[in-house]
Amino acid sequence: MSGQELVEAGPQVAEGGRAESAKPMVFTFGDPESVLDRRELSSYFEVWHNNRWFEPPLPMDTLARSFNMSAHHRSAIALKLNLLVSHLQPSRWLGADDFERFAIDFLQMGNGYLEWVPNMAGGLAQARVSLARHTRVGTKPGVFWFVTGPVGSLDHQFAPDSIFHLQQPDVAQEIYGLPEWLSALQAGLLNENATLFRRRYYLNGAHAGFILYLNEALADAETSKALEDRLKQAKGVGNFKNMLVHIPGGKKDGIQLLPIGEVAAKDEFASIKNISRDDLLAAHRVPPQLIGIIPQNNGGFGGVADAKDAFFEIEILPLARRMLRMNDWFGLKVLVFRNYVCANGDEIEIETGRRIPAAGAARR
Repeated sequence: MSGQELVEAGPQVAEGGRAESAKPMVFTFGDPESVLDRRELSSYFEVWHNNRWFEPPLPMDTLARSFNMSAHHRSAIALKLNLLVSHLQPSRWLGADDFERFAIDFLQMGNGYLEWVPNMAGGLAQARVSLARHTRVGTKPGVFWFVTGPVGSLDHQFAPDSIFHLQQPDVAQEIYGLPEWLSALQAGLLNENATLFRRRYYLNGAHAGFILYLNEALADAETSKALEDRLKQAKGVGNFKNMLVHIPGGKKDGIQLLPIGEVAAKDEFASIKNISRDDLLAAHRVPPQLIGIIPQNNGGFGGVADAKDAFFEIEILPLARRMLRMNDWFGLKVLVFRNYVCANGDEIEIETGRRIPAAGAARR
Protein backbone atom coordinates (compact mmCIF):
# COMPACT_ATOMS: atom_id res chain seq x y z
CA MET A 1 0.00 0.00 0.00
CA SER A 2 1.31 3.43 -0.93
CA GLY A 3 2.07 5.58 2.09
CA GLN A 4 1.41 2.74 4.57
CA GLU A 5 3.55 -0.11 5.77
CA LEU A 6 2.29 -3.12 7.70
CA VAL A 7 4.99 -4.51 9.95
CA GLU A 8 3.13 -7.18 11.92
CA ALA A 9 -0.40 -8.50 11.67
CA GLY A 10 -2.33 -10.55 14.14
CA PRO A 11 -3.88 -12.61 15.48
CA GLN A 12 -2.68 -15.65 13.50
CA VAL A 13 -4.79 -18.77 13.22
CA ALA A 14 -2.89 -22.05 13.47
CA GLU A 15 -3.91 -25.36 11.97
CA GLY A 16 -7.03 -26.82 13.54
CA GLY A 17 -8.64 -23.43 14.09
CA ARG A 18 -6.72 -22.58 17.29
CA ALA A 19 -5.86 -18.88 17.48
CA GLU A 20 -2.31 -18.01 18.42
CA SER A 21 -1.49 -15.11 20.72
CA ALA A 22 -2.09 -11.71 19.15
CA LYS A 23 0.96 -9.91 17.77
CA PRO A 24 1.38 -6.14 17.72
CA MET A 25 0.36 -4.32 14.55
CA VAL A 26 2.44 -1.30 13.49
CA PHE A 27 1.66 1.09 10.64
CA THR A 28 3.56 4.03 9.16
CA PHE A 29 1.51 6.73 7.46
CA GLY A 30 3.61 8.22 4.68
CA ASP A 31 7.08 9.72 4.54
CA PRO A 32 8.00 13.30 5.46
CA GLU A 33 7.17 15.74 2.66
CA SER A 34 9.39 18.67 1.73
CA VAL A 35 8.05 22.16 1.26
CA LEU A 36 9.60 21.95 -2.23
CA ASP A 37 7.35 19.09 -3.29
CA ARG A 38 7.75 17.95 -6.88
CA ARG A 39 4.08 18.48 -7.64
CA GLU A 40 4.28 22.12 -6.57
CA LEU A 41 7.40 22.81 -8.62
CA SER A 42 5.76 21.52 -11.78
CA SER A 43 3.15 24.29 -11.59
CA TYR A 44 5.88 26.88 -12.25
CA PHE A 45 7.42 25.29 -15.32
CA GLU A 46 5.03 27.20 -17.56
CA VAL A 47 2.08 29.56 -17.26
CA TRP A 48 -0.53 27.93 -19.45
CA HIS A 49 -2.48 29.80 -22.11
CA ASN A 50 -5.37 29.07 -24.48
CA ASN A 51 -3.87 30.96 -27.45
CA ARG A 52 -5.67 34.12 -26.33
CA TRP A 53 -4.67 34.80 -22.72
CA PHE A 54 -2.40 33.38 -20.03
CA GLU A 55 -3.95 31.58 -17.08
CA PRO A 56 -2.97 32.99 -13.66
CA PRO A 57 -0.64 30.86 -11.48
CA LEU A 58 -3.39 30.80 -8.82
CA PRO A 59 -7.16 30.83 -9.47
CA MET A 60 -8.37 34.42 -9.14
CA ASP A 61 -11.75 33.18 -7.90
CA THR A 62 -10.03 31.44 -4.99
CA LEU A 63 -8.12 34.59 -4.03
CA ALA A 64 -11.35 36.59 -4.19
CA ARG A 65 -13.16 34.16 -1.89
CA SER A 66 -10.31 34.27 0.63
CA PHE A 67 -10.91 37.99 1.17
CA ASN A 68 -13.28 37.27 4.07
CA MET A 69 -11.52 34.19 5.44
CA SER A 70 -10.46 35.97 8.64
CA ALA A 71 -11.37 39.16 10.47
CA HIS A 72 -7.67 39.96 10.89
CA HIS A 73 -6.97 39.58 7.17
CA ARG A 74 -9.94 41.71 6.11
CA SER A 75 -9.15 44.33 8.75
CA ALA A 76 -5.49 44.57 7.70
CA ILE A 77 -6.50 45.08 4.06
CA ALA A 78 -9.10 47.66 5.10
CA LEU A 79 -6.54 49.58 7.19
CA LYS A 80 -4.15 49.95 4.25
CA LEU A 81 -7.02 50.88 1.95
CA ASN A 82 -8.39 53.49 4.36
CA LEU A 83 -5.01 55.17 4.76
CA LEU A 84 -4.58 55.34 0.99
CA VAL A 85 -8.10 56.65 0.38
CA SER A 86 -7.83 59.24 3.16
CA HIS A 87 -4.84 60.84 1.43
CA LEU A 88 -6.19 60.61 -2.14
CA GLN A 89 -6.87 63.76 -4.10
CA PRO A 90 -9.29 62.69 -6.87
CA SER A 91 -8.36 64.01 -10.29
CA ARG A 92 -10.49 64.68 -13.37
CA TRP A 93 -9.30 61.35 -14.81
CA LEU A 94 -9.39 59.00 -11.83
CA GLY A 95 -12.35 59.10 -9.47
CA ALA A 96 -12.40 57.93 -5.87
CA ASP A 97 -14.54 54.86 -6.64
CA ASP A 98 -12.24 53.61 -9.39
CA PHE A 99 -9.14 54.17 -7.27
CA GLU A 100 -10.64 52.33 -4.28
CA ARG A 101 -11.50 49.30 -6.42
CA PHE A 102 -8.05 49.42 -8.04
CA ALA A 103 -6.34 49.61 -4.64
CA ILE A 104 -8.33 46.77 -3.08
CA ASP A 105 -7.60 44.56 -6.10
CA PHE A 106 -3.90 45.30 -5.80
CA LEU A 107 -3.84 44.56 -2.07
CA GLN A 108 -5.94 41.39 -2.16
CA MET A 109 -5.26 39.92 -5.61
CA GLY A 110 -1.72 41.16 -6.23
CA ASN A 111 -2.82 42.76 -9.52
CA GLY A 112 -4.45 46.09 -10.35
CA TYR A 113 -5.77 47.13 -13.77
CA LEU A 114 -6.86 50.51 -15.16
CA GLU A 115 -8.29 51.01 -18.65
CA TRP A 116 -7.49 53.99 -20.83
CA VAL A 117 -10.90 55.32 -21.95
CA PRO A 118 -10.28 57.79 -24.83
CA ASN A 119 -12.15 61.00 -25.47
CA MET A 120 -13.30 62.31 -28.86
CA ALA A 121 -9.84 63.71 -29.61
CA GLY A 122 -8.04 60.47 -28.70
CA GLY A 123 -6.77 61.74 -25.37
CA LEU A 124 -7.57 60.38 -21.94
CA ALA A 125 -11.16 60.83 -20.83
CA GLN A 126 -11.14 58.46 -17.86
CA ALA A 127 -8.95 55.89 -16.14
CA ARG A 128 -11.50 53.14 -15.45
CA VAL A 129 -10.83 50.14 -13.24
CA SER A 130 -10.95 46.61 -14.65
CA LEU A 131 -11.57 43.98 -11.98
CA ALA A 132 -8.54 41.78 -11.35
CA ARG A 133 -10.74 38.73 -10.82
CA HIS A 134 -11.77 38.75 -14.48
CA THR A 135 -8.86 40.47 -16.28
CA ARG A 136 -6.31 38.31 -18.09
CA VAL A 137 -3.02 39.09 -19.81
CA GLY A 138 -3.16 38.26 -23.50
CA THR A 139 -0.61 36.16 -25.33
CA LYS A 140 0.06 39.08 -27.72
CA PRO A 141 1.99 42.08 -26.34
CA GLY A 142 -0.26 44.89 -25.10
CA VAL A 143 -3.44 42.81 -25.33
CA PHE A 144 -5.71 42.14 -22.33
CA TRP A 145 -8.98 40.24 -21.97
CA PHE A 146 -11.98 40.51 -19.65
CA VAL A 147 -13.20 36.98 -18.89
CA THR A 148 -16.54 36.43 -17.15
CA GLY A 149 -17.39 32.80 -17.87
CA PRO A 150 -16.34 29.69 -19.80
CA VAL A 151 -14.06 30.23 -22.77
CA GLY A 152 -15.92 31.87 -25.62
CA SER A 153 -18.97 32.95 -23.62
CA LEU A 154 -18.73 36.64 -22.68
CA ASP A 155 -15.04 37.34 -23.23
CA HIS A 156 -14.08 40.88 -24.17
CA GLN A 157 -10.79 41.94 -25.74
CA PHE A 158 -9.59 45.40 -24.78
CA ALA A 159 -8.09 47.72 -27.34
CA PRO A 160 -4.33 47.14 -27.71
CA ASP A 161 -2.13 49.03 -25.22
CA SER A 162 -5.18 50.35 -23.33
CA ILE A 163 -4.62 48.59 -19.97
CA PHE A 164 -2.26 49.68 -17.20
CA HIS A 165 -1.20 46.64 -15.16
CA LEU A 166 0.38 47.04 -11.71
CA GLN A 167 1.48 43.81 -10.07
CA GLN A 168 3.14 42.64 -6.89
CA PRO A 169 6.06 40.69 -8.38
CA ASP A 170 6.28 36.91 -8.22
CA VAL A 171 9.70 35.25 -8.25
CA ALA A 172 8.52 32.40 -10.52
CA GLN A 173 6.95 34.32 -13.42
CA GLU A 174 6.50 37.87 -14.71
CA ILE A 175 3.05 37.73 -16.30
CA TYR A 176 0.87 38.04 -13.19
CA GLY A 177 1.47 39.30 -9.69
CA LEU A 178 0.78 37.41 -6.49
CA PRO A 179 -0.27 39.07 -3.20
CA GLU A 180 2.52 39.44 -0.66
CA TRP A 181 0.32 38.04 2.12
CA LEU A 182 0.01 34.70 0.28
CA SER A 183 2.39 32.95 2.70
CA ALA A 184 -0.27 33.35 5.41
CA LEU A 185 -3.11 31.89 3.31
CA GLN A 186 -3.06 28.56 5.16
CA ALA A 187 -3.05 30.36 8.51
CA GLY A 188 -6.10 32.37 7.46
CA LEU A 189 -7.95 29.26 6.29
CA LEU A 190 -7.06 27.51 9.55
CA ASN A 191 -8.48 30.47 11.47
CA GLU A 192 -11.69 30.22 9.46
CA ASN A 193 -11.93 26.44 9.89
CA ALA A 194 -11.47 26.73 13.65
CA THR A 195 -14.32 29.22 13.86
CA LEU A 196 -16.59 27.09 11.66
CA PHE A 197 -15.79 24.00 13.72
CA ARG A 198 -16.67 25.79 16.94
CA ARG A 199 -19.94 27.00 15.45
CA ARG A 200 -20.89 23.49 14.33
CA TYR A 201 -19.83 22.17 17.73
CA TYR A 202 -22.32 24.44 19.50
CA LEU A 203 -25.06 23.97 16.93
CA ASN A 204 -25.06 20.17 17.14
CA GLY A 205 -25.24 20.28 20.95
CA ALA A 206 -22.32 17.88 21.57
CA HIS A 207 -21.00 20.17 24.30
CA ALA A 208 -23.93 19.17 26.54
CA GLY A 209 -23.76 15.40 26.06
CA PHE A 210 -23.03 12.76 28.70
CA ILE A 211 -23.64 9.10 29.49
CA LEU A 212 -25.35 8.10 32.75
CA TYR A 213 -23.78 4.73 33.55
CA LEU A 214 -25.87 2.74 36.06
CA ASN A 215 -24.53 -0.60 37.31
CA GLU A 216 -25.94 -0.63 40.85
CA ALA A 217 -27.46 -4.00 41.68
CA LEU A 218 -30.25 -2.41 43.76
CA ALA A 219 -31.38 -0.35 40.78
CA ASP A 220 -34.30 -2.24 39.37
CA ALA A 221 -36.30 -1.43 36.23
CA GLU A 222 -38.60 0.92 38.13
CA THR A 223 -35.68 3.01 39.42
CA SER A 224 -34.09 3.15 35.96
CA LYS A 225 -37.41 4.33 34.46
CA ALA A 226 -37.69 7.05 37.10
CA LEU A 227 -34.18 8.31 36.26
CA GLU A 228 -34.98 8.28 32.55
CA ASP A 229 -38.15 10.31 33.05
CA ARG A 230 -36.38 12.78 35.27
CA LEU A 231 -33.60 13.33 32.71
CA LYS A 232 -36.15 13.89 29.94
CA GLN A 233 -37.75 16.61 32.07
CA ALA A 234 -34.41 18.42 32.32
CA LYS A 235 -34.92 20.03 28.89
CA GLY A 236 -36.26 23.53 28.41
CA VAL A 237 -37.61 25.18 31.55
CA GLY A 238 -36.37 22.42 33.82
CA ASN A 239 -32.78 22.44 32.73
CA PHE A 240 -29.83 23.08 35.04
CA LYS A 241 -31.77 21.62 37.96
CA ASN A 242 -30.23 19.48 40.69
CA MET A 243 -31.34 15.86 40.98
CA LEU A 244 -31.11 13.58 44.02
CA VAL A 245 -30.69 9.84 43.54
CA HIS A 246 -30.91 7.75 46.73
CA ILE A 247 -30.26 3.99 46.61
CA PRO A 248 -30.07 2.49 50.12
CA GLY A 249 -27.10 0.19 50.49
CA GLY A 250 -25.59 1.31 47.22
CA LYS A 251 -21.91 0.99 46.41
CA LYS A 252 -19.31 3.46 45.27
CA ASP A 253 -19.43 4.17 41.53
CA GLY A 254 -22.84 2.57 41.29
CA ILE A 255 -23.92 5.59 39.27
CA GLN A 256 -21.37 7.36 37.04
CA LEU A 257 -21.79 10.44 34.85
CA LEU A 258 -19.45 10.11 31.85
CA PRO A 259 -19.19 13.30 29.77
CA ILE A 260 -18.72 12.84 26.02
CA GLY A 261 -18.54 16.52 25.07
CA GLU A 262 -14.90 17.02 26.07
CA VAL A 263 -13.85 18.53 22.73
CA ALA A 264 -14.14 22.01 24.19
CA ALA A 265 -11.16 21.36 26.44
CA LYS A 266 -9.04 19.63 23.80
CA ASP A 267 -9.42 21.44 20.50
CA GLU A 268 -7.17 24.36 21.56
CA PHE A 269 -9.51 26.85 19.92
CA ALA A 270 -7.96 29.93 21.49
CA SER A 271 -4.42 28.79 20.69
CA ILE A 272 -5.29 28.17 17.04
CA LYS A 273 -6.98 31.56 16.72
CA ASN A 274 -4.06 33.41 18.32
CA ILE A 275 -1.33 31.66 16.32
CA SER A 276 -3.12 32.08 13.00
CA ARG A 277 -3.81 35.72 13.86
CA ASP A 278 -0.12 36.36 14.52
CA ASP A 279 0.81 34.76 11.18
CA LEU A 280 -1.63 37.02 9.34
CA LEU A 281 -0.40 40.15 11.11
CA ALA A 282 3.21 39.19 10.32
CA ALA A 283 2.34 38.74 6.65
CA HIS A 284 0.58 42.11 6.53
CA ARG A 285 3.11 43.81 8.85
CA VAL A 286 0.25 45.62 10.63
CA PRO A 287 0.62 46.87 14.21
CA PRO A 288 -2.04 45.10 16.30
CA GLN A 289 -3.25 48.24 18.04
CA LEU A 290 -4.33 49.71 14.68
CA ILE A 291 -6.88 46.98 13.98
CA GLY A 292 -8.49 46.71 17.40
CA ILE A 293 -6.64 43.75 18.92
CA ILE A 294 -6.79 43.78 22.72
CA PRO A 295 -3.40 43.26 24.43
CA GLN A 296 -3.08 40.23 26.68
CA ASN A 297 -0.53 41.78 29.03
CA ASN A 298 -0.34 44.87 31.19
CA GLY A 299 2.35 46.48 29.04
CA GLY A 300 0.08 46.90 26.04
CA PHE A 301 1.20 47.62 22.49
CA GLY A 302 2.41 51.18 22.84
CA GLY A 303 0.98 54.45 21.56
CA VAL A 304 -1.39 54.34 18.61
CA ALA A 305 -0.12 57.60 17.10
CA ASP A 306 3.52 56.47 17.03
CA ALA A 307 2.52 53.08 15.58
CA LYS A 308 0.45 54.80 12.87
CA ASP A 309 3.33 57.10 11.88
CA ALA A 310 5.81 54.22 11.65
CA PHE A 311 3.34 52.02 9.77
CA PHE A 312 2.60 54.75 7.26
CA GLU A 313 6.26 55.49 6.60
CA ILE A 314 7.48 51.92 6.17
CA GLU A 315 4.37 50.34 4.60
CA ILE A 316 1.85 52.79 3.13
CA LEU A 317 4.40 55.17 1.63
CA PRO A 318 6.11 52.50 -0.54
CA LEU A 319 2.69 51.15 -1.48
CA ALA A 320 1.47 54.57 -2.60
CA ARG A 321 4.66 55.25 -4.56
CA ARG A 322 4.21 51.98 -6.45
CA MET A 323 0.73 53.10 -7.44
CA LEU A 324 2.08 56.46 -8.62
CA ARG A 325 3.76 54.59 -11.50
CA MET A 326 0.46 54.92 -13.34
CA ASN A 327 1.23 58.60 -13.88
CA ASP A 328 4.22 57.68 -16.04
CA TRP A 329 2.15 55.19 -18.03
CA PHE A 330 -0.76 57.60 -18.63
CA GLY A 331 1.52 60.59 -19.16
CA LEU A 332 -0.67 62.64 -16.82
CA LYS A 333 -1.01 63.21 -13.09
CA VAL A 334 -3.87 60.77 -12.85
CA LEU A 335 -3.12 59.85 -9.22
CA VAL A 336 -2.31 62.50 -6.62
CA PHE A 337 -1.83 62.08 -2.86
CA ARG A 338 -1.74 64.83 -0.28
CA ASN A 339 1.02 64.90 2.34
CA TYR A 340 0.79 62.78 5.46
CA VAL A 341 0.96 64.72 8.73
CA CYS A 342 2.75 62.93 11.59
CA ALA A 343 1.81 63.19 15.24
CA ASN A 344 4.70 65.61 15.89
CA GLY A 345 3.66 67.91 13.04
CA ASP A 346 6.17 66.67 10.46
CA GLU A 347 4.86 66.04 6.95
CA ILE A 348 5.76 63.21 4.58
CA GLU A 349 5.58 64.06 0.90
CA ILE A 350 4.26 60.86 -0.69
CA GLU A 351 5.38 61.64 -4.23
CA THR A 352 9.04 62.00 -3.24
CA GLY A 353 9.14 60.28 0.16
CA ARG A 354 10.77 63.37 1.64
CA ARG A 355 10.06 64.21 5.30
CA ILE A 356 9.34 67.91 5.91
CA PRO A 357 9.99 69.03 9.52
CA ALA A 358 7.22 70.87 11.30
CA ALA A 359 7.32 74.64 11.30
CA GLY A 360 9.61 75.88 14.08
CA ALA A 361 11.18 72.46 14.61
CA ALA A 362 14.66 73.85 13.93
CA ARG A 363 14.22 76.51 16.62
CA ARG A 364 13.17 73.87 19.16
